[in-house]
Parts: sequence; C-alpha cells; structure tokens
Amino acid sequence: MSKSHFLVDARATSGGSLLAPPERWLQAFPEGQWSNWATLSSSVQAGDTVWVPVTYPDWEARVSALLVQQPACGVVVLSGVLQDPEGLRALNAGARGYCHLLAVPELMREVAQVVAHGGLWVGPSLVQRLMSATREALARSPNAQPPAADLSQLSEREAQVARAVAAGKSNKEVAEQLFISERTVKAHLGAVFEKLGVRDRVQLVLHLAGSVHPG
Repeated sequence: MSKSHFLVDARATSGGSLLAPPERWLQAFPEGQWSNWATLSSSVQAGDTVWVPVTYPDWEARVSALLVQQPACGVVVLSGVLQDPEGLRALNAGARGYCHLLAVPELMREVAQVVAHGGLWVGPSLVQRLMSATREALARSPNAQPPAADLSQLSEREAQVARAVAAGKSNKEVAEQLFISERTVKAHLGAVFEKLGVRDRVQLVLHLAGSVHPG
C-alpha cells in the first residue's frame, strides 16, 4: 500500500525529536510518516508520495536525488508563498506537484491522488503558462500538429468543457462561459480525463492540439 512521507529538516527539533509536519498535512494523511533525509531516502517505495518543503536545505537537489533512487515515487513540493519561477524549478527537479504548505487537507489529498495517477498538479497561473508554452510550441511546428482528436466518446457538455480548458480557460472562466457551476466543470473535467486517457490539463492540450485554437 502506498504511503505519504514528509521530509523534515533534521536540524529542526523539539525536545530532541523531529518537528512534526504542519497540522493540515497530518489531518490529510493521519497514517503518513515524517523523517529526515537519511531515513526517508531508504524507506520510500514505488508508488509512495513524498512531500518536500522549500524550506528544506537544497530541496531541489533532494528532489532530484530521491527520484534517482526511487523513480516510481511521486514528489510534491510545498511552499508558503506560491511563485511561478519556484514552481518551474520544482518541475525541473522532477516534482509532479507544487502546492501551498498550508493547503486544506481535502486539497492535499486531491493533490496526492492526482500525483499517484501520474498527473501534474501546480498552481493555476503556472498551469496557464505551461499550456501557453505548449500551444506556442505546436504553433511553431505546424508539421508536428496531430490530427484532430476524436471527441465522440464525450457528451456535448464534456466536449465543450474540454475545448475551453484546452484553450487555456480556468474552471471559473469555463463555468461563466457555459453558465454552470465550478463544481460541475470539475466533474465534467474528471470525466473528460478518464474518457480521453489524459492525466492533467497540459496533457489535454496536447491531446486536443489539432482541434483547439486559442482565441
């Protein structure tokens, strides 16, 4: 069974014991484990998720080293102040997730689920940057454009949501455009991911690249 691990700085102690992770992380993963680098690097197994705070010394190098030792684990980088440049550094190091250190437990569990299934979880603005870069790269290479995606397996509403998201719109913008709630957009998007076999919004852009034109 997969586990969640939190990397704790060995220098941060309370009464000789390692300081525990944030309370919200503990609420999200009551069975989670936390340890210093020496213990964690030898205990992580394939399918596990490791949460690394940016306050940890040389966190980027630790993320990279961890993935060399156990490529089949998922790494989520946690930050007290989300910033796109920092998020890009996390992705470049190999992390699959980048979220706020004090995110609510429900969100942390959702992040863990996405990462466990091979998806990518980053902040909304960083998603937009990645999607824009993907579309621009495809536009510069017209010969590499894939054929139009087959959306016949989607309902009409799911197809509308898929095209809007792939065009770079946020869930809120899609909800306003289609006159539905953000919760409904999220539900449709989950169905779209499952039916099209994609894991996240960036993969959706690639999948629909031949069918979507930003505007």
